[in-house]
Parts: sequence; C-alpha cells; structure tokens
Amino acid sequence: MSNLTIKPLADRVLVEPAAAETKTSSGIIIPDTAKEKPQRGTVVAVGPGTTENPVTLSVGDTVLYGKYAGTELSHEGSDYLIMKEADILAIV
Repeated sequence: MSNLTIKPLADRVLVEPAAAETKTSSGIIIPDTAKEKPQRGTVVAVGPGTTENPVTLSVGDTVLYGKYAGTELSHEGSDYLIMKEADILAIV
C-alpha cells in the first residue's frame, strides 16, 4: 500500500474493500457461492476534490458504501474500488 501508484482525480476515492465474512456469528461456515460483497472498506487514496465538491475523507478512514457503488479494479494483485465521494454513505 505504501507504493500505490494510483491517484484518483477530482472527487473520487480509492477504497480497499474489507475481506468477505467466512463465518456467521453462530459459527456456520459460509461457502464461496453464498458470500456477499463487503460494503465496508478502507480509503487508500483520495483525489484533490473540485471547487464545488471538496473531499472530506482522508487516507485511512474506514467507510461504508452502497452494495453496487464504484468500479472494481485490480492492481498489483490487490483489489480496489474507485468511486465518487458521494457514493460513500458513512465513516465508521
């Protein structure tokens, strides 16, 4: 993560999704076919923002986002989501 070469533009943020749950709270193991996409992640890069939409997030924030928010991309073996800051629902 320290040598990340992706720099989002405008009011976009780069999020590293959290790992999908593999076990329920009662101990039942969830198979790969039944796992849901995580809706939580960590911000790893932020764009400079625009005059109308300044970016309020910072690197390291844990955020919640919509189920189908952002565009998935893979870079150097890691998976990321790039999305507009408006797609972020909350900071945890």
